Amino acid sequence: MPRIQTTVVGSYPVPDWLLAAPSEQALLDATRVVIGTQEQAGIDVVCDGELYRFDVNHPETNGMIEYFVRPMDGITQRFSFDDLIAYRSASGMKFRTRPPGTVVGPIGHGSLDLPLACARAHALANKTFKFTVTGPHMLAKTLIDKHYGDPAALALAIADALAAQVRHLDADVVQIDEANLPGHPAEWEWAAAAINRVLDAVRGTPAVHLCFGNYGGQTVQKGTWDQLLRYLNALHADHVVLECAHRPPEELAALRELRPEIGLGLGVVDIKRTDVESADAVARAIERAETLLGPGRVRYIHPDCGFWMLKRSIADAKMRALALGRDRFEGIAS
Repeated sequence: MPRIQTTVVGSYPVPDWLLAAPSEQALLDATRVVIGTQEQAGIDVVCDGELYRFDVNHPETNGMIEYFVRPMDGITQRFSFDDLIAYRSASGMKFRTRPPGTVVGPIGHGSLDLPLACARAHALANKTFKFTVTGPHMLAKTLIDKHYGDPAALALAIADALAAQVRHLDADVVQIDEANLPGHPAEWEWAAAAINRVLDAVRGTPAVHLCFGNYGGQTVQKGTWDQLLRYLNALHADHVVLECAHRPPEELAALRELRPEIGLGLGVVDIKRTDVESADAVARAIERAETLLGPGRVRYIHPDCGFWMLKRSIADAKMRALALGRDRFEGIAS
């Protein structure tokens, strides 16, 4: 077993044939194809491409928000025109044109059923299986809140609803994704309290993914990793999965302060570019990180974010480069 494991962040391009003729059987077939493609490319920790969230009516968000909040109790999809205008002008929400919902009562899990989605995908995997869940900070920040009146209280309520589901997930790794916090590091304390409630419910290996946004293939959050160290070190996570390939190289030095108990997942594939990295480039990125942070510090390598905005041929080639680069760094014969 290689010391450094290859994995993916989550999403994969939705196959054209699923978009053209969506059905439950087609979704299952697509999931089988996506997992098989990852395994054939040499990915050690695979996931379902987040196809479990597939919604033909919301391809622009990859189901990252709507899938979770729409089934929940206490949330309605109705809002006033004044609410809509205010939402569009809110700091940090300009990348969305409409809110996913309005909180009008106590949050409950409603008809959300993550254990079933997880079990269906896990049954198709032959390698270590990862299941991804959007984090409570991200979900709380995208909603209009007319009940709690405090984003921290809303995030904790969402965290409790997610935790109730997560403790039943049959997955080797459960990764919680937070793509809004990097642009709002001052919120780290309540964001950490919320996500830790979810991480503490994970039966397998808990992980956290952080990036500076991948909305329409664009970065939508400003910030740096050094501003997030208190948050990172507060996480009850086995490892973190971080965007690094698209970031300034000098930012990596900040991760020297990451608690040694937390494994580092290093983004070595830039999903915001369509050219495919070479195996040599991937190996050099690992070598650079280990030289800077110390040998053995990197435990996972992966793309910066999900692949959903790319063509399948590009995503597949980037995954192959990921595995070949790891093998080249570790001296494993291809």
